[in-house]
This record gives sequence, C-alpha cells and structure tokens, in this order.
Amino acid sequence: MKHGKKYVESTKLIDKAKLYDAPEALELAVKTATAKFDETVEIHVRLGVDSRHADQQVRGAVVLPNGTGKKVRVAVFAKGEDAKAAEAAGAEIVGAEDLVQQVQGGMMDFDVCIATPSMMGLVGRLGKVLGPRGLMPSPKAGTVTPDVAKAVTEAKAGKIEYRLDKTNIIHCPIGKASFGAEKLNENFDTLMEAIIKAKPVAMKGQYIKSCVIATTMGPGVKVNANKLTGPVA
Repeated sequence: MKHGKKYVESTKLIDKAKLYDAPEALELAVKTATAKFDETVEIHVRLGVDSRHADQQVRGAVVLPNGTGKKVRVAVFAKGEDAKAAEAAGAEIVGAEDLVQQVQGGMMDFDVCIATPSMMGLVGRLGKVLGPRGLMPSPKAGTVTPDVAKAVTEAKAGKIEYRLDKTNIIHCPIGKASFGAEKLNENFDTLMEAIIKAKPVAMKGQYIKSCVIATTMGPGVKVNANKLTGPVA
C-alpha cells in the first residue's frame, strides 16, 4: 500500500519499535495530523477477552470531559411528556409510531438513538436497520432510559459508546486534533478508566493487550499497555 508524502513524513516522527506513554503518544498524534481538515483522534484497544462468550463482553458508555468535537444529531422515541422533555433538551428528531415508519422508509439523519423503555416494543422492529449501524438503543449504553432529557444532554455533551468488535478490539474517537494533547489526554484517561472498570469477572490474564492512537489520516502510535493497567498478575 502506497502512502502520500505527508503520511511518510509523519511516520519519521514515530519510533515503530517504541511503546509510548499516553501523553507523549497523543502529542505525536497531534503533530502527525497534517490534513487540511480537523482530523479525529481515535484509540484502538485490543483486549485479552473472547467476545464469543457472553460473560466476556465489554460494552458501555462514558461522557468525555472535553466532548468529541462532533456535532451530534439525536433521535428520540418517546411520547407525551417524555417527548416534550427530549425536545426541550435539544433532540433534533422526536416521535413514536411515525418515527418508526420514517426509519423503516430509510430516514437515518441522526447519530444517536434514544428510547424510553415503554417504546422498545416498537423500536424492536427496527433491529435489522439500527443494529448493523450501531444505533439500536441499549440499557447498557444508557440509550434506553426513562430520563430521556438527561440522555440527550449527555449525547450532546460528548457521550460515546465503547464496545468490542468481533476481533476483540474497541475503536473509539476521543476528540479532534485541534483539541491539543492536554484535552485529548483528559478524554483518553476518562475512556480508559471506563474500559478498565468494565473488565469482565470471568476474564483471566492480561486484560489490555495493546493500545494504538491514530488520527484520521495519520500513522498509529503504540501506547505502553502496562502503564494503563499495571503488570500482569
């Protein structure tokens, strides 16, 4: 695979054989963000769990202290006072049966989907549409809740969901390169703390196998996983 000149120049700043402490890795990531747009900074964490087992799933949500830098459009499935509360909190799209029909018809103009528990009977019909896109409301992610106003506010403030993929890796954005290393480090620490707390009881051995930080167009920077969780017992 061939890379552009900017990418090649960026790789010269990074020692591929070195495991960096997170603050230094984030400084390097910011330096390698040379695209004309504000690049997203992402972390990719490989865990020592087996996602095929139900008791080793890792999933949750956390509000990043400095947000993600992305404008989030929120859709809420709710009725009555809950619908009014969602609108007051800033949700762009609010509805019930009508919203189900819109989504079934192909309307997907939102980034986060929230529902009250009483609406899940209806929303369940959209599993095949919302599920593959990672938009299906879930109690674990805090997107199935009686307090929709709080959920909308958190989503707008920079709440992100983390979950394992089929290869036991968590991929998450932690902000924009323009945030600078300090704010990105605060977001990084908050997310990693949540992932560490979510360690399954059934999991044995080393929990965090590896961690890489990268911008949208930049090379990956390896983080010292032992500094994140401590040595393996």
